Amino acid sequence: MAETVQRERYLERLRGWKDRTEAVKIITGMRRCGKSTLLAQFMEILRAEGLGDRIVHVNFESKSADGIRDHRDLNAFLESRMDPSERTYVFLDEIQRVEGWERTVNSLSVDYDADVYLTGSNAHMLSSELSTYLSGRYVEIKMLPLSFKEYLSLHPAGPEASVEKRFESYMAHGAIPMIDPDDPERAGEMLQGIYSTILRKDVSSRLGATDVRSLDEIVSFLMSNVGSVTSCASVAKEASLSPATVKRYVQGLEDAFLIYRARRYDVRGKALLKTTEKYYASDTGVRNAVLGGPADAGRVLENVVFLELLRRGYSVISGSHYGREIDFVAEKGGSRGYFQVALTILGDSVFEREVALLDSVPDSFPKTILTLDRIVRSPPNGIRATNVIDWLLEE
Repeated sequence: MAETVQRERYLERLRGWKDRTEAVKIITGMRRCGKSTLLAQFMEILRAEGLGDRIVHVNFESKSADGIRDHRDLNAFLESRMDPSERTYVFLDEIQRVEGWERTVNSLSVDYDADVYLTGSNAHMLSSELSTYLSGRYVEIKMLPLSFKEYLSLHPAGPEASVEKRFESYMAHGAIPMIDPDDPERAGEMLQGIYSTILRKDVSSRLGATDVRSLDEIVSFLMSNVGSVTSCASVAKEASLSPATVKRYVQGLEDAFLIYRARRYDVRGKALLKTTEKYYASDTGVRNAVLGGPADAGRVLENVVFLELLRRGYSVISGSHYGREIDFVAEKGGSRGYFQVALTILGDSVFEREVALLDSVPDSFPKTILTLDRIVRSPPNGIRATNVIDWLLEE
């Protein structure tokens, strides 16, 4: 089994921004999704180009960085390792742990010829304060756990584990690279540990929330209702908290990349709906760890499709059409696609319902039904039905 997998989609973006010193490259994503490994892979590319002696790298989760507490410490550290007369490639991993880091990053572009790459596990680092220091001179690369294609590179199918079996593991144990699906007990323990760390270090501590139990209840509610129409008012009622507190907590969970929100869109009225949204887990394995085990395969499958659409660069919202739900309306580069997700459409009633809903949308953008069926029925009027595993493995 391979220990790492090349994250080509993200490496390609980093290659495209290499030596574009006018922009700081900021890689964001949940803990353990592979940001540090991505930096290591990109640094290997630079070393292969003969640039190894120009790399400065700090991982602020390492004990070796314990002495760097704030931007003054960081300034002193970098000054001792950078030559102002030549370009330096600066990699600062989990930079949000350094107080005032924005000042250092801003000064790098003034005092040095620096090509700067950062990672962070909290979207709050891209706050208005950062924008003030960098004045928009940064590009965010949003990183997710492994795609199913990457997952198969790390955990290949074989005689004892077919592609279908691997997909079952992908749904059950998620796509965090360090999780071994062939050791389910240890995988569960590690996923629970990752979740606890995110909740306490990336959410509770930043928000100053001492009521971790309420945070955990909100996460459990959102995870169990993946793909369902939800409002802060309904979550507040479930958790016995004020809507304002719930809104703040949910934003903290989003900032830590533990959950993602899909806004709802009225397809007929062509307007966003303001009072309700849908939420999805950043990783299905973490979701199942929160809930105590795999639950509701239909919701998990929908979650997998949502994350894949994000990976492919789509802006993803949930559609409402005459009061009926279209799972996803995905937009990119002026184009749009509609997606329905179902475990099976072999039954006539389910087939007719899913087809009728997509067929009622009055435009010519592509419409797709994704299922686990290996025998795929052919819908009319150009609607595509395909096996979700085949779709995930498409180029």
